[in-house]
Amino acid sequence: MNIPELYDLYLRFPNICIDSRKVVPNSIYFSLTGERFNGNKFAKQALDSGCKFAIIDEKKYFTKGCILVSNVKFCLQQLATFHRNKLSIPVIGITGSNGKTTTKELIHSVLSIQYNCFATKGNLNNQIGVPISVLEINNNHEIAVIEMGASEQGEIEKLCNIAKPDTGIITNVGLAHLEGFGSFQGVIQAKTELYNFIKKNKGIIFVNSEDNILLEKSKEIKRKLYGKSKSSDFSSKIIQEFPFISLQIGETSIKSNLIGKFQFYNILAACVIGDFYKIGSKKLKLAIENYKPTNNRTEIVETNKNYIILDAYNANPSSMNYMIESFCKLKKNNKLCILGEMRELGEYSKKEHLSLIEKMKKEEEIETIFIGKEFTKVSNENAFVNTDDFLENIGKYNLKNRTILVKGSRGIKLENLIDYL
Repeated sequence: MNIPELYDLYLRFPNICIDSRKVVPNSIYFSLTGERFNGNKFAKQALDSGCKFAIIDEKKYFTKGCILVSNVKFCLQQLATFHRNKLSIPVIGITGSNGKTTTKELIHSVLSIQYNCFATKGNLNNQIGVPISVLEINNNHEIAVIEMGASEQGEIEKLCNIAKPDTGIITNVGLAHLEGFGSFQGVIQAKTELYNFIKKNKGIIFVNSEDNILLEKSKEIKRKLYGKSKSSDFSSKIIQEFPFISLQIGETSIKSNLIGKFQFYNILAACVIGDFYKIGSKKLKLAIENYKPTNNRTEIVETNKNYIILDAYNANPSSMNYMIESFCKLKKNNKLCILGEMRELGEYSKKEHLSLIEKMKKEEEIETIFIGKEFTKVSNENAFVNTDDFLENIGKYNLKNRTILVKGSRGIKLENLIDYL
């Protein structure tokens, strides 16, 4: 079966399923395979559970309702690309080392106030998530925001060829996924693949006017600059940093539900894109003020014992430093940091974790607890292998009437500590 024929089936059964345990009736199951799983083995289960068809790439699992292809992942990507070519709505591509998911959600909040806007759900931003996201766009949508993540060179380019963004934004370039990119220069090269695609296709990019790297990399592309400078195409200033950041755009003041000075640029990115797509200042204000972070992203959690800033979704050296700097400026007494290890740093891991420990030693008024093997490799002081190890020693610490920052890579599962805080 070729892609146009498969596309005809997709139009009849537009729900895509990749987990046989979460079947939607009359959907198409794609038997994806990874290092630790083989989706082909569950094709029959998916069909028995209500899927209309199952796409497989191993003949021995063929049964009634199966469609055999050479590579399921590639087939999914081709189908999504074919579907994207049928769409005429604007697509905004977003990537970056930090803040891309929050910025994506802010953009969605802004655009949804005026348009039927589709946005990537959760963090479905890789070579499987992007095609699934594209295939969720339907004829009722008027605009779409597609988040693109990468852990190796060439990945953003592949995702751009599927999503085909008309406009795009890189939130920033920082120290993330160094294990896959090899160096900071590798990160820059990988992220700016979005710029290269937009330039080639004569689109428009949105660029932070205070980011010298992105300014340099975008100078030959049609762009809209945003930032604090009045010379930017879209400018703003910070009114208040704590507890939540507030900003002024023209005559309009906006009070957000986001913590940290670094969120200013995420908010401003959403506003400049909203302005480009003809969202007025009153609607921008309403959309930003109505947005509240979820899923362990800079959430405020108040227990009967403590005031907690929970940011346990992701962590890398850049985002750690941004959040810690904001937390240090917070005018609260009895502050405590619980920091989880940063993953995917490869050969840079020891250096970056040691640097973070040294940074916190200088903050004498803030007590810090470190959790994760990468911390225990470089220090034994207030460092624990995992959350269970910490909980066994939790009695050593005063955990009442504290202002606590909880931040780390999601694999550490620091959110599990909240019940004890």
